[in-house]
Amino acid sequence: MAPETAEQTQEELILGFLAESGEDFTSGEALSSKLGLSRTAVWKHVEALRGKGYRIEAVPARGYRLVEVPDRLTQLELAPLLSTHDLGRAIHFHETLGSTNELAFRLAHDGAEHGEVVVTEQQTAGKGRRGRVWVSPPGLNLYFSAILRPELPPQRAPELTLVAAVALTEVLREAGGEAFIKWPNDVQIDGRKVAGILTELSAEPDRVHFVVLGVGVNLNAQPEHFPEDLRDTATSLAMVRGQRVPRALLAASLWNRLEEWLDLHQEVGFAAVRQRWKELSSTLGQDVRVRTDRREFRGRAEDIDASGALLVRTEDGSVERVLSGDVERLRTRGASPS
Repeated sequence: MAPETAEQTQEELILGFLAESGEDFTSGEALSSKLGLSRTAVWKHVEALRGKGYRIEAVPARGYRLVEVPDRLTQLELAPLLSTHDLGRAIHFHETLGSTNELAFRLAHDGAEHGEVVVTEQQTAGKGRRGRVWVSPPGLNLYFSAILRPELPPQRAPELTLVAAVALTEVLREAGGEAFIKWPNDVQIDGRKVAGILTELSAEPDRVHFVVLGVGVNLNAQPEHFPEDLRDTATSLAMVRGQRVPRALLAASLWNRLEEWLDLHQEVGFAAVRQRWKELSSTLGQDVRVRTDRREFRGRAEDIDASGALLVRTEDGSVERVLSGDVERLRTRGASPS
């Protein structure tokens, strides 16, 4: 399926003009002039948009006004909201996918450009860290994978996970959720997981071909949408705010912010990302249990180093550098761990 692009249709341009006008009306004459179309052609495009679920008010002698957009994540909804130069300017939208990361990886292998994004309404085999499954009910949340082609050596690619975590946490906070980052790639609100990040890459020893940055965010899921074994440990932004989240607005805000942080990371390196990550972390300063593929140990999470690895001071006073694994915060007796 070919990606939708930001300049693909007249309908997108009409939506962009109406969105810019906000509560004001835009005359048919103005739209006709801007688009180089007849008034009849403009009206036909407006009718087509109405057929796709857009509520567009039309008043004689005043013009058109956008009243409501459908809760979808196609180019039509997202393009007018994006201020990015690359990210999301080409979108591969699917109603259902096994995994956005898997499709994005194939597309990148076949030559997809930096910034192309795969978005779906539902994943049937969503991928989490360490082979886990990401629960992905349809039409409620945000599931996407971005294709990145950074100028980085492979050993620095893990930094991009922390870049994404910073952008995601900032956007969730601005949307009404007091979010924090749990090392390495989870975002939590009130100690419950609201989002996860999965980064995969194709590389040679000395260069990165591409990175696939997969993100899943629980936006409008309710407790009944989670499996029973996750209901005590998962949450959504809507559950926290007490009201539904406009998904396209949140997605566009996230992509705009993510590109800002990616640009900064490309220009000045990891230091600024590292500092902001530390400010947003729920892991640092906590007593933790670390489980890796080789062993398990306890200690206090003190810092992340210049490459994003977690530094844990163990019970014998030594400092362990953790590159991957599960990190569980230890609570006082009687409390459950996060």
